[in-house]
Amino acid sequence: MRQLLLLTLSLFLSAAATAGISLQGKAQPGAALFGKATPGSDILLDGKPVPISADGHFIIGFGRDAKGTHTLKEITPDGNSNKLIELSPREYKLEKVDGLPPSKVSPQKPEVLARIKREGAQVATARTRRDAQRLDYLDGFIWPVKGRLSGFYGSQRILNGVPKRPHYGLDIAADTGTGIVAPAAGIITLAADDLYYSGGTIILDHGQGFSSTFLHMSKVEVEVGQRVEQGENIGKVGATGRASGPHLDWRMNWLDQRVDPQPLLPAAE
Repeated sequence: MRQLLLLTLSLFLSAAATAGISLQGKAQPGAALFGKATPGSDILLDGKPVPISADGHFIIGFGRDAKGTHTLKEITPDGNSNKLIELSPREYKLEKVDGLPPSKVSPQKPEVLARIKREGAQVATARTRRDAQRLDYLDGFIWPVKGRLSGFYGSQRILNGVPKRPHYGLDIAADTGTGIVAPAAGIITLAADDLYYSGGTIILDHGQGFSSTFLHMSKVEVEVGQRVEQGENIGKVGATGRASGPHLDWRMNWLDQRVDPQPLLPAAE
């Protein structure tokens, strides 16, 4: 898979010399796009620096509600060039989830709210890694677990009849105890057994601020700082935290943007 992706990206190299930046992927809300620029260049997305390797590999992502035209700038000693990215519109599903404990839908106790805030900061810190030269994501991605797709990125959630924030993950239903593997190699930056909303939770960094998060696990089988390879076991499916049944909620982030894992995967078997 890595060789195929590298070959695909290499096809853009001759064009990159004249046209600047090359991108792979569909430009739409929730997308992660793989890029190649001139080696030694800097990249800005809408004026903000993008992590880029010495040989010019980078990745960018757009959140659920992103829209319009965005500017990718390449800065080299020989001059600058711009590439405009026009995002295609996207529609999302409406999903209703019932049977959740009321305390998990609309918590009221001050100590619980303080815990949620503390854990949110912990998760945010775990996503701050920016290894520009580590490109584990170039190996491509595999399914972390096999099962029925029960929830989709971007869907508007109605929990126990109460409208809530959109869902930012891909839900894969499977029996409690089913093994979960790393969809791509990376370094563990969070391994928590019992967060309030997400229960057993792992964050796996794939390089350049691109990370996977795995929620509701019944067992976490890795440690912070550990490197795991694609296909290596990391834990077990569960229904911990705010969950109505056993499943894996798999989320992906590029820096502070929540992106959709599904377009990165091979078709479900």
